[in-house]
Amino acid sequence: MDSFPVLKKFIEQTLGIQCSNYKEDYIKRRLLSRMRSTGSATYEDYLGYLKANPPELESLLNALTINVTEFFRDNDVYEFMRKEILPALLKQRKRVRIWCAGCSTGEEPYSIAMILSELMAHNPGISAQIIASDIDKVVLAKAQEGIYSSKAMVKLSETQIRRHFTKLPDGNFQVKSHLKELIRFRPHDLMSGVPVSQWLDLITCRNVTIYFNEKQKDELGRMFHGALVSKGFYIMGKTEYLGRTLENLFESYNSLQKIFIKKD
Repeated sequence: MDSFPVLKKFIEQTLGIQCSNYKEDYIKRRLLSRMRSTGSATYEDYLGYLKANPPELESLLNALTINVTEFFRDNDVYEFMRKEILPALLKQRKRVRIWCAGCSTGEEPYSIAMILSELMAHNPGISAQIIASDIDKVVLAKAQEGIYSSKAMVKLSETQIRRHFTKLPDGNFQVKSHLKELIRFRPHDLMSGVPVSQWLDLITCRNVTIYFNEKQKDELGRMFHGALVSKGFYIMGKTEYLGRTLENLFESYNSLQKIFIKKD
């Protein structure tokens, strides 16, 4: 008997993750990684290990929702935000609302907050709110804490580090309060079909949908479309693409950087 479906059902019931919304090969790769770490030879063995060792559930959740991120990852995208997208939005309204979906350990929302902080310093009277969400409460807690190693700072200038971080005695860096005040971190499952908010000016969901199947990618795109204001921006990861069924919902703003504008 193939025990993979049984293991998937256990994961869905225990962790609240819908495995059917992810590519099967991706799920199996992540499972095999944990199976090697726990000395489990088969899916059945690993299911038994999970039931006998509850702490492994957290390790499995981290493996299934893993994200690689850093401050100003893919800097070209942030330059478009800095020079074009955010200034354009702030000309139209005094308050900008942004959703960073799948924010992982927080580098992306803090990167956007740095740009906003600098824009706001030169434009009194404007304000912004970033809603940063992730399904993984462990990485979300790290994001809220806002403490990072020097490795995460490699793309930041000395001026940015001094302005936005406090160096701690152990050599790590703590995000300053003026950035934290711009961000509200929230647990959220992108599979739920319900956005964290409505009337959003910009949604970033980068390097997340590569783990989703085609049906879920389309559903996610439709959810984002409904959550955006008229002419709102949607930014994907460079390796991701907009499905054909969504072409009537978004128009390309910059095809190379995967930046789209909502069609009404």
